[in-house]
Amino acid sequence: MSQNNPPAGKWVAIQRNPKSGSGAGRSLLVELVLELKRLRFRPRLFKDRARLERWLADVEVRKQLACIVAAGGDGTVADVFNRFPGVRVAILPLGTENLLARYLGIPASGKAVARMIAAGRVRVLDLCRLGERKFVLLASAGFDADVVELLHQRRRGNISRFTYLQPILESLRKYKYPEIRVWIDDAPEPASARWVAVVNVPIYALGFTLARQVRDNDGTVDVRLFRRGSAFQMAWYLCNVALGIHERLPDVKSVPARRIRIESDVPVPIQVDGDPAGWTPAEICVVPAALEVIVPGDSQGPTG
Repeated sequence: MSQNNPPAGKWVAIQRNPKSGSGAGRSLLVELVLELKRLRFRPRLFKDRARLERWLADVEVRKQLACIVAAGGDGTVADVFNRFPGVRVAILPLGTENLLARYLGIPASGKAVARMIAAGRVRVLDLCRLGERKFVLLASAGFDADVVELLHQRRRGNISRFTYLQPILESLRKYKYPEIRVWIDDAPEPASARWVAVVNVPIYALGFTLARQVRDNDGTVDVRLFRRGSAFQMAWYLCNVALGIHERLPDVKSVPARRIRIESDVPVPIQVDGDPAGWTPAEICVVPAALEVIVPGDSQGPTG
């Protein structure tokens, strides 16, 4: 953790998800803006991403920027740190899961987030890179990525937790669980699995975790290998994940890594941070200490 109080009068850019601008989301945004003004910051709200990019292209604006607030879910956060590398990020959680905000203890409160920005307490996290795309939580190949792919093919409007039910049932019925080969760092031979998760931050969908001991700032990820594949076996794995006891299973293996290559004989879907990310083959690497996030003073979890 570090603390670096940004001086009053600095800009705070707010990138909101266009779907979060009504109802409770709108009231939280108004609360954030009013509290930032009370704290003598200069907030500026953006719905259009291109407008934010043009505004931040001004060198003088960038010099006076305290942070960018990602007002939305995990996808909005990822969009911000991918488009503006090196810029300090704050989070106003307005999405369905808000996994990173939950992990860091960031509340859905405009006033609280504004006061966090004023306090300037920062946590530095590793990122991971898949091609040109960076992610912070995890990537996976196999069953859950198939669920994500089906969900986004049929998505209409906002996503809720119940939206996942149909694609989960369809994947359990239709997914074929092909073998996935995973090369880890300089290992001469690949490991074999039917479901692979590359975990950077120890939180997963619904608040579960796939790798309890992974650290978010040590330059490595936890590669979690689920070795067996069938609808029954996947349901068994998911039940064990929900109960938090999957790490005891003899056919679940954990390997630390800095670089990972994933291959398969047939294309296998990949997801990162809950969004589709293509198909195998794929290469993933750790980008150490690449993200600064503004956090509450009582934020728990591994620190550098």
